[in-house]
Amino acid sequence: MKKMIAEAFGTFILVFFGVGSAVLMGDQIGMLGISLAFGISIVAAAYSIGAISGAHLNPAVSLGMVTAGRMGTGEFISYAIAQIAGAIIAALVVLMIASGKADYSLAENGLGQNGFGAGYLGEYNLTAALIFEVVATFVFVTVILGATQKGAPSMMAGLAIGLTLAGIHMVGINVTGVSVNPARSIGPALFAVAKALADLWVFIVAPLIGGAVAGIVFKAGLTSAEE
Repeated sequence: MKKMIAEAFGTFILVFFGVGSAVLMGDQIGMLGISLAFGISIVAAAYSIGAISGAHLNPAVSLGMVTAGRMGTGEFISYAIAQIAGAIIAALVVLMIASGKADYSLAENGLGQNGFGAGYLGEYNLTAALIFEVVATFVFVTVILGATQKGAPSMMAGLAIGLTLAGIHMVGINVTGVSVNPARSIGPALFAVAKALADLWVFIVAPLIGGAVAGIVFKAGLTSAEE
């Protein structure tokens, strides 16, 4: 239970910082600022609750831990439930704050939801969205597995992981808004416009594939320090 509470709180931090920056301050800080907000959120969570649960904050990361042999399936399910709950609560809090602005409209301004295609940011197609999410999640989870493996400088793991997520956002916000995290996508989609729910499967399936493959590759020894 302590780990689940930590994961819920950590994922709340991620969505509150990241989605909150996009919804409440997007016009002021731009895509670079939003990218940094997502990265900073990981650093904050890693150094606050990392010692309790490992600060996965992401079902794709937890699944990568399963396929890498560092977590059991039962614990993965518990983590995923907690992460999704934290994301939903954070999205609701951001919506409540945004609704306090006179000209805010959920239909027009959105809630930082992920998407693709006509009418969404760069209007990239489904294929581009799938490729980006799988590849970016693979990179992200590979960095996490490497930065937290035995022999790695553990004090620097949170910073390395946070900077990686910021870099991924700098590359991909215009493509999909960047998910690489099913929980991060589920939270806002539940409150946003219908298209967000219709697109949601992409941001569940693609990150889980990327995370699982990263774990498999790591366990095979191709991206780990172990012989």
